Amino acid sequence: MIEVKDLTKIYQVGDMEVHALDGVSMKIDDGEMVSIMGPSGSGKSTLMAILGCLDIPTSGRYWIDGDEVEKMNEDEQAFIRAHKIGFVFQQFNLLPRTDALENVMLPMIYDGTSSKERIERATEALEIVGLGERIHHHPNQLSGGQQQRVAIARALVNQPSILLADEPTGNLDSKTGAEIIAIFQKLHRERHQTVVYVTHDAFTARHTERIIHIADGKVQREEMVPHPLVAGASHRSEDAAANDAEEA
Repeated sequence: MIEVKDLTKIYQVGDMEVHALDGVSMKIDDGEMVSIMGPSGSGKSTLMAILGCLDIPTSGRYWIDGDEVEKMNEDEQAFIRAHKIGFVFQQFNLLPRTDALENVMLPMIYDGTSSKERIERATEALEIVGLGERIHHHPNQLSGGQQQRVAIARALVNQPSILLADEPTGNLDSKTGAEIIAIFQKLHRERHQTVVYVTHDAFTARHTERIIHIADGKVQREEMVPHPLVAGASHRSEDAAANDAEEA
């Protein structure tokens, strides 16, 4: 579970103070699939960095699974990043000279996991995202969508309770992007994975159960999505999708 209360983040730019976050409060329960939506400069990526313990707020409080992050030391926050949170970004951030299997094993190298277990867990994670037959392909041998699948497998390999995805389809065409969204939906549906999806795109956001709208560093409103769109389905209107769900 994630809960934040009155988060602020202020950057000093020359003589100016820039309020990237201005009193953000929200709660995300275990097993939810939620999107944080807002335009460029709204503060959504800053919020994502704080949720992922990659940055610290100027003020406010943040709890993860009931533990207050501000009271943790650096080692405790590093443990959160390594074991409770999986990160997926717009840029795939793969090492070009290592194959898919080795890229996925990276999070386990420094935590004492045996070589045998690293291989087993990384192979399983790649199979989950549909790349079981490409585990020895290097990034330049994979399409953009396949590279993002490797990045998702890497995020999954330590079995985190939360996946944070920051514009993960931003570098992909619409068809490939839909395939990536479908993976997140499958993880949520079949593994009860908590997914927090940051996006500027309203269509993408409607593939989640709840949308937190953010602008100017503030939560403007929250919106439940009664009938989340199914990734990979034809791009029909939202009303048509909702009507189909009601008739089913």
